[in-house]
Amino acid sequence: MSDEIVKRTQETAKTLFGKGAKMDPPYLMWREFDKDLANEFSKFITGNLYSRTVLTIQERQMAACAMMAALRAAGELKLHVNAALNVGCDPRKLAEIFFQVATYAGMPAVNEALEVYREVLKERGEWPIK
Repeated sequence: MSDEIVKRTQETAKTLFGKGAKMDPPYLMWREFDKDLANEFSKFITGNLYSRTVLTIQERQMAACAMMAALRAAGELKLHVNAALNVGCDPRKLAEIFFQVATYAGMPAVNEALEVYREVLKERGEWPIK
């Protein structure tokens, strides 16, 4: 079972974070503090949770982007926007999700999310949205 979780973790992490991000994933920082705990977090989040099939990986990433936008967690949002685009989320739907955040977190959260989103799209050479 442990080998299977490690394999799923690696495959899912590569799918989500294998390209596009111009930043180190939080996992690298976690490892600096506690390698074993970092590995356990990674196996749980990426190997167990993100590899479940109740939601598609695209749906999980859109939910993560909405939550990061509402929390105004710009660094995490940048990582998850890249991941969402890596797994094929529609760029127009991501923009719509950020506008939806206004209802729950206000326009400052929307503005910050859109700024992060535009920055990521520019870094990826995908701006403007078509």
